[in-house]
Amino acid sequence: MEQVRNQKMGQEHDQVDDMQQHGPFPVENLQASGIASLDIKKLKDAGLCTVESVAYSPRKELLQIKGISEAKVDKIIEAGMFSQFVVVSSKLIPLGFTSASQLHAQRLEIIQLTSGSRELDKVLEGGIETGSITEIYGEFRSGKTQLCHTLCVTCQLPLDQGGGEGKAMYIDAEGTFRPQRLLQIADRFGLNGADVLENVAYARAYNTDHQSRLLLEAASMMVETRFALMIVDSATALYRTDFSGRGELSARQMHLAKFLRSLQKLADEFGVAVVITNQVVAQVDGSAIFAGPQIKPIGGNIMAHASATRLALRKGRGEERICKVISSPCLAEAEARFQISAEGVTDVKD
Repeated sequence: MEQVRNQKMGQEHDQVDDMQQHGPFPVENLQASGIASLDIKKLKDAGLCTVESVAYSPRKELLQIKGISEAKVDKIIEAGMFSQFVVVSSKLIPLGFTSASQLHAQRLEIIQLTSGSRELDKVLEGGIETGSITEIYGEFRSGKTQLCHTLCVTCQLPLDQGGGEGKAMYIDAEGTFRPQRLLQIADRFGLNGADVLENVAYARAYNTDHQSRLLLEAASMMVETRFALMIVDSATALYRTDFSGRGELSARQMHLAKFLRSLQKLADEFGVAVVITNQVVAQVDGSAIFAGPQIKPIGGNIMAHASATRLALRKGRGEERICKVISSPCLAEAEARFQISAEGVTDVKD
């Protein structure tokens, strides 16, 4: 009996190791634990395409899935089947405590995507970090969209060249995406232009609800093939028009918080680098008479707390731009100069 138990424990450890090596498990793996294929289809229709997404979802969210009523969920819990969602997930995914040394070893394997500028990469300690949300905000013409275009190309580079060897996904809320810019930047890195365009999945978002629904489609696409980068440009543009006035402020912030939570889930499940751009507002008050209008990002504390790394861009002289690290768990507050040219984001040429 002891030998059988040890053998089962060994298999569970192997499953965890496999999970860490091979990435997210498709939600179909739950069939092995007695979950009906019809219920799995309902999970997929709700955007839960991996075992991780089921493990990370609160019970309330699972109850809202069409076709899985509260009475049915309670019945499954009593039968001891619904708990297998958690049991299966915890077998495949380490959901409990782990040592800081293990976490440190995992973080050493995190990929950094080069921005195209060595000085900017130096401030970012390698580039844009995968598995977390990086927010870029600034006034118009500060270089946010141009940086996003450059990242769409650099994420396809080999790992030894600062790339992620994966595809890019681009949700465009402002209508500023231009494929010809990708072709120009691809020439700089010696990549085939046709392949670069083929490896970028593009979607135009027309309202905030559509923007959120696109993330469900994004999750199903990430299960099928490897993506290294997810860009939302701009994450807040549509919220400024779909919600107006203080009367809708609470509803706007709740909607925005759910959208950002969905982005973080994608970063956790698939290890992609999530880059969102944010617009700014001019704070005009009494001090503006002496110091000029103060620029601050919109979205309030909801946006500030959701972003792991926050970068502020501002215009410099000519084509020069300045990036400042505003907040980050591990980066020091610092500034870097870069330039926008036909080849995308590059180092400043003095």
